[in-house]
Amino acid sequence: MQNKVFSIEKFYLDGTTAALKKIAAVAEADFVALCLRDVRTDFYEEAVKRVYSVASDTGAVMIYSDYKEKRTDSLGNETLYPHPLIDLQSGALRDDFDFGPVVFVRLAALKNAVARMDAERRFGAFYELRLMLSEEGLACREGNGAIFPQYVPGIVHIGEFLYVSEPSDMRKSGVRQFDYVDPGNRERQLEMEEICTAFLGRIGALVPSEAEKTVFRPSQEFPVEASVVIPVFNRARTIKDAVLSALAQKADFSYNVIVVDNWSDDGTSAIVEGLASSPENRGRLVHVFPEKKGHGIGGCWNTALENAACGRFAVQLDSDDLYASENTLSAIVGCFIHQQCAMVVGSYRLCRFDLTEIPPGVIDHREWTDTNGRNNILRINGLGAPRAFYVPALKEIGGFPDTSYGEDYAVGLRFCRKYRIGRIYDVLYLCRRWEGNSDADLDISRVNANNMYKDRLRTWELQARIKQE
Repeated sequence: MQNKVFSIEKFYLDGTTAALKKIAAVAEADFVALCLRDVRTDFYEEAVKRVYSVASDTGAVMIYSDYKEKRTDSLGNETLYPHPLIDLQSGALRDDFDFGPVVFVRLAALKNAVARMDAERRFGAFYELRLMLSEEGLACREGNGAIFPQYVPGIVHIGEFLYVSEPSDMRKSGVRQFDYVDPGNRERQLEMEEICTAFLGRIGALVPSEAEKTVFRPSQEFPVEASVVIPVFNRARTIKDAVLSALAQKADFSYNVIVVDNWSDDGTSAIVEGLASSPENRGRLVHVFPEKKGHGIGGCWNTALENAACGRFAVQLDSDDLYASENTLSAIVGCFIHQQCAMVVGSYRLCRFDLTEIPPGVIDHREWTDTNGRNNILRINGLGAPRAFYVPALKEIGGFPDTSYGEDYAVGLRFCRKYRIGRIYDVLYLCRRWEGNSDADLDISRVNANNMYKDRLRTWELQARIKQE
């Protein structure tokens, strides 16, 4: 691909450092088009001119663009579907960031980057490349403060459809999101973690392996030792199961269940009120409403935290889900005490509404390690479930952001900067996928919005870590 003043050479990259170095050695054009997926791509007539124009105006070292997917139905009919991408924020360190099937890299920048690569990667050569390309603007300092851009300098997203590609992964978003915890991808994930950790070290964003242990206030200062918190909106089909699962917990300490009803209008409120009014549940089941309508899940959590009935530890249970046994709560509180941590995360099993297991089955986040989990959290998209918190520490950081996606990840990131996080690898929780569930399959606009939000959280956290370094 070329015009009179600008040329692009196209190469397929298999993920290895050896392949990337070979491309850098043989390429001669201004830019290299790296094909990241083994699929056919066809560029529109003016695509090269557009890349040249943007590269000239911005000085970009890497460019990627939106594209269209060509899908063929069972009758052979072809349809083009828009596939918009998102801008690369400085904290977008996840190795599955979607750049599309093709990226354009300035040859001089590529040569400089590969000259610095001293490890032979089998999977993560492009991940290492794009982190190296982003480094220069992220670690720059002036005076006592860090100059920290919201978006990566030099890596430019053209929000225009420059080419057509065949799809490479037709799985639902609710399936793809678990790739990083699949044991079959373990070797790949370890390599990605190594690359990310080295990058964090180079820009001064690593936190030490030893985290701060938590000194708990006495139990006597709280109404109960633990509160199970269930935010709910219009879950008449599932709320009773969730509440009864929480009330069935066996423990040698006091606990209650706080249902924060986000002004349901489908009969959920009556179901919870009926359970709360029964003699055996009085005082154990607290049914509350936020003062105002329109809160997200995070806002409902904050309502529970400020309620006079809230205990020393607050433990998550979603309104669709169940605890795996009557011992879940005891295991979590025991982990708090024995590990002296401010947050505990367990493991869960994905299942259908009838509780039969569905792939990938158990999600235990064994990518977490005590030595590097607090850094690796910036690369991965979640922590696990159920999540539980030491309430005074949670209040100290301001509680949850008032959203219905990523609110738990936001708190986990903030805790990881300072506190020890306790892990339980036994299955404590059943995460049910059903036709009314909000996470099973999302369209591209929703996936992009969710990823933008979590990337923003990571960007803020990265900035805070660099400042405190």
